[in-house]
Amino acid sequence: MRSLKLLALASAASLVAAGAHAATPETTWAYSAKTGVGASYEAYVDGAYKPGGKTGAVSKVWFSIANGILTETMYGMIHEAQIKQMRVAVQTATGLAVEGADTTSKTEYLHVDAAGRPLSPAYRIITTDKQGRFVIEKHIFTDPDRDAVFVRVIVKALKGPVTPTLVLEPHMANTGGGDTGAASNAALTAFEGRDFLSLKGSRPFARASASALKDNDAIAGLKATTVSAKGAIVLTGQMPAVAKAATYDFVIGFGRNAKAAGSAASASLKTGYREVLARFNGEGDRVGWEDYLASLSELPRLRAASEDGGKLVQASALMLKVQEDRTHAGALIASLSNPWGDSVDATKSSTGYKAVWPRDFYQCAMALAALGDRETPLAAFRYLPTVQVGPKTPGNKGDGGWFLQKSHVDGTPEWVGVQLDQTAMPIMLGWKLWKLGWLSEGELKAYYGRMLKPAADFLVKGGKVDLGWNHATITPPFTQQERWEEQGGYSPSTTAAVIAGLVVAGDIAEAAGDKAGADLYRKTADDYSSKVEARMVTTKGAFGDGHYYLRLNGDQDPDNKSKVEARNGQAAVPEDQMLDAGFLELVRYGVRRADDPAIVATLPKLDDQAMEDLYRVRYDFTFPGVEGTFPGWRRYGVDGYGEDVKTGANYGADGRMRPGQRGRVWPIFTGERGHYALALAGLSGRPDPAALKRIRDTYVRAMELFANEGLLIPEQVWDGVGADSPHGYTRGKGTDSATPLAWSHAEYVKLLRSVSDGQVWDSYAPVKARFAR
Repeated sequence: MRSLKLLALASAASLVAAGAHAATPETTWAYSAKTGVGASYEAYVDGAYKPGGKTGAVSKVWFSIANGILTETMYGMIHEAQIKQMRVAVQTATGLAVEGADTTSKTEYLHVDAAGRPLSPAYRIITTDKQGRFVIEKHIFTDPDRDAVFVRVIVKALKGPVTPTLVLEPHMANTGGGDTGAASNAALTAFEGRDFLSLKGSRPFARASASALKDNDAIAGLKATTVSAKGAIVLTGQMPAVAKAATYDFVIGFGRNAKAAGSAASASLKTGYREVLARFNGEGDRVGWEDYLASLSELPRLRAASEDGGKLVQASALMLKVQEDRTHAGALIASLSNPWGDSVDATKSSTGYKAVWPRDFYQCAMALAALGDRETPLAAFRYLPTVQVGPKTPGNKGDGGWFLQKSHVDGTPEWVGVQLDQTAMPIMLGWKLWKLGWLSEGELKAYYGRMLKPAADFLVKGGKVDLGWNHATITPPFTQQERWEEQGGYSPSTTAAVIAGLVVAGDIAEAAGDKAGADLYRKTADDYSSKVEARMVTTKGAFGDGHYYLRLNGDQDPDNKSKVEARNGQAAVPEDQMLDAGFLELVRYGVRRADDPAIVATLPKLDDQAMEDLYRVRYDFTFPGVEGTFPGWRRYGVDGYGEDVKTGANYGADGRMRPGQRGRVWPIFTGERGHYALALAGLSGRPDPAALKRIRDTYVRAMELFANEGLLIPEQVWDGVGADSPHGYTRGKGTDSATPLAWSHAEYVKLLRSVSDGQVWDSYAPVKARFAR
């Protein structure tokens, strides 16, 4: 990816015109810099999620944590949020304090091994009052046998008695309005349509209320005396006063009716904290997260290749598996977050990143395979027809074979731009699983006719698209959108995937007995490869000696300085003034050697830190207490997908694009550069130990340092340029873009596998043999 999400592209016409002001949303989503996300481990039954397997019933609940509080919690499909957030407000002798605004927080894993590595995505969250009056400890995890999330709340009064109150903001049915809520001493309830929740505690509430949300201020609900409400609502449940310390258990149950939601909450409470947590963890003879981690055959050696004792790779394994839907097996999403969510309108349904992009999907499936997970990548491959465009795609009247830009996990189209790398990568994944011996040749042949041949044919011939707003004619390798979903043209990163996809499609076609197809795919790959430099390398560029890869070329002439399209509030610039690292994908997949002259010529321009900030891509980082300097790269120069440099405002706040918006550093590029360094070091055979150590010390360690205290790797990290965010960013740590980004974790895992193997994990031998000898 990064797929340009939210307001970024979809269609430029959908953006609010410059200078126009949108109304402040009645409700928003929560802060998206998560320090924890979780769900239960569920075992497949014959490659699908259904009851009756070794983990019993299938729990379809996911939660997230930010600023020390429970934030978006999903039930049903993975994008179906039912809660915005739940906080604890504490009345003290000297005033009211609210978790988040008036506390500091710390996120820890609740269940770890002897080395401190996480064994499950269960969390201990500690929030401390800034005035030292109380500490709240929360333990958060799901019930693996029910649609419920378990929250233990431990309140410690430090300067006199305190009275805590739960403040719950439902966003049922993935919207912040249209809810119906009720409150009693026994339960807080809410519903919209067929989505119901019931929050119950181990003891009754001392007082409860349900009220309408006013001015987006949920805390005002503490004063409410009403016990029912409709629309955008707030539910509160007051606990008894605490003199020293008290422990409360709460469960939020979900269901398709009120009885089911209430029963889930009651049953989980009856089972009790210890047993529910033990089942979640997979302790003893119970089957849970410990068992999933134990099934990852390559995890031990990837831990050995890490620089942090294996903490981040173990967390990454959990994060990648957590972010899979539990109805549609293999449906891997981009992130359990809604970027810049605290300014995103929640009155309308919004998936944010909780959706399928075949590019991110490929990265995640390949990373899970790198860990030795043999089941999830196969389920992912088998899922892919769900998001391939064809006669059964709702609304499609055009040519098929390509894969949807962005879709719900059930295949419902959301964005319908054509990105040719997203059509090539499913072919690449199938070839990889076949060569690993995990996908049988018989099944491969079946998927060749059903899915892979239509995809390969589209990469050769393109076609006329007629789906939603999109009525374009696609002529490969010119892509309607490149990997950042903002521009059309000849893209090095897209072309690398297309060439690799066609070469391995040739192998698959040959195995399937389609010699004509095999010849066509290989011949087309040869043609595309022969024109890479002529289409995408300038010799008259504005930077350095003028010789380098363009990020994108909209025509056949890389030297004519034609302008790219304006995006994300940034003005259009000549194509030679926009650099990115996408050309390194040519090396990763085996289309070009690491010492190819055009590749080598581009690196100094990409790495020039003396360049004017608008065009600059590389930023190096130092971290307190850590020796060394660590590299990071932006998506590209002139990137506007980030916070405003003048005000610190969120990207696209109030529906407007601003010239001051600026994309930040993405950790995935540190991983990509580490893969390039490995390819360069391995030109004459397996890299020597000193070279591998340098890669680990530089690129592996950098990605570990970019992670937050919950061991989650963000989409973007703060590079210190311009005004700080109101959230108070730390240089080298995540912004409010999206955390965790599944692709970030995938790139880290793949880098460890590559270092461990001594060769790039997702390089393709037949591609390398054909073009990069």
